[in-house]
Amino acid sequence: MTIWKSFPQPIQRPAYRSLADLIATAIKNGELNVGEKLPPHRELAYQLNISVQTVSRAYDLLIRRGMISGQVGRGTYVNSKPVETDAPYLSASLGESLVDFSNLKPVSGHIHLDKMRNALTDLSETLPPSAVFSFRPANALRPYQAAAASWLEQCGVVCSPDRVVLTNGSSSAMTTAFMSVIDGSAIVVTDGVCHHPLIRLSRYMDFDIQGLATDQEGIIPEALELACRNKEIKILFLLPNGLNPMAHVMGLERRRRLVSIAQAHDLLIIENDAWGPLQPRRLPPVAALAPERTFYFTSFTKCLMPGLRQGYLVAPEHLAPVAANRHLAIDWMATPLVAEIAAKWIEDGTADQLIDWQKSALARRNALAQDALSSVPFNSSPNGLHIWMPLPDGWSEEVFIEAARQRGVVVAPGSAFALPGIKVEPGIRICLGNTGEDQFIFGLEQLAAICQNPPGPYTDIF
Repeated sequence: MTIWKSFPQPIQRPAYRSLADLIATAIKNGELNVGEKLPPHRELAYQLNISVQTVSRAYDLLIRRGMISGQVGRGTYVNSKPVETDAPYLSASLGESLVDFSNLKPVSGHIHLDKMRNALTDLSETLPPSAVFSFRPANALRPYQAAAASWLEQCGVVCSPDRVVLTNGSSSAMTTAFMSVIDGSAIVVTDGVCHHPLIRLSRYMDFDIQGLATDQEGIIPEALELACRNKEIKILFLLPNGLNPMAHVMGLERRRRLVSIAQAHDLLIIENDAWGPLQPRRLPPVAALAPERTFYFTSFTKCLMPGLRQGYLVAPEHLAPVAANRHLAIDWMATPLVAEIAAKWIEDGTADQLIDWQKSALARRNALAQDALSSVPFNSSPNGLHIWMPLPDGWSEEVFIEAARQRGVVVAPGSAFALPGIKVEPGIRICLGNTGEDQFIFGLEQLAAICQNPPGPYTDIF
């Protein structure tokens, strides 16, 4: 079996990416047809006089792009069209009749609407002209950097205000960080069951992301050390404070060991701390242990309220100008009106008040989950926005999720967070903040009831 009648030479470095691009071009040009089977890894490596590893990495990259798919026992085939990674959360088109445990949001109450309405009323009298008239980010946003630095210090990151890049939330901050350091050969390593937006970002930005083995504290140091010895790793992506899908919280000694490995192999670190000071007894962020190599970001959307889309990114000092310039290319600047509200709330204590409210609300939600799911093992973190529940023996994710849907409950499948090549036991992510308390309790009771039944055809469950 061959792909090309005449092979388009030459392959450029890195070879796997060049090969993936050549195959992608062949698919787009119709040289490879929908449903056509690609040669096995070893056969194509022999045809092209390249390593099997190069072919494997090229195929993995095309799978992430959605252009081909691997079928166990059958081979690798050209897809009918590029596919998006399925979002792990409920589509808005499905309506509001279901208890939605799929969407990761903080708990909300009347206090949030009241605070925002009051803030907007105050702005009608106090809004500075720079928030309306300034087109230059430095002029429009400089007044808010001191408040940002104050908030970051509360998160455990001490830096000068001029090193803070204000962004429109965590997604913008994460994209800016990756754009600051990614090149054509960069390999990113992270938890094997990882931050879902990172999977999508790797497809859009076309970088190689590989999952590492984890335990109850996250990435296992020996797995990182082995990966660094075998591959040219450049970036380590971490979620150490319970934000990762499996709700792992990384201990201090584990943070130090990973930092030591990163220093020994000259890795850059990108640390996602979107929950900010939400967790009690916070350990020092990785950025405090290795500021010379860590991009750190946090935001308000997960710990205060979804509508306050303000994030803060801190880069290593030598890369701070690069990060600022990359953010210009992405968003030009964070929205000044939102930055004005965030800064005022930090300065007048409103942000602390809302954090305290959220801590109490999430502590209660976690306690209710412990009660309702008392017979079901699951992972959680203090004040966490979600829990991870391994499924009881015999349940597949597909069957369990359908059983939950028939009871009016939606959860996120664990497999949606798994990177290619990572085997994850069936599990679900249950988000704690997206419903009212009555719905929340009802939904948990339904999940607990399902766990008491043996799996079977959906019609036999009820």
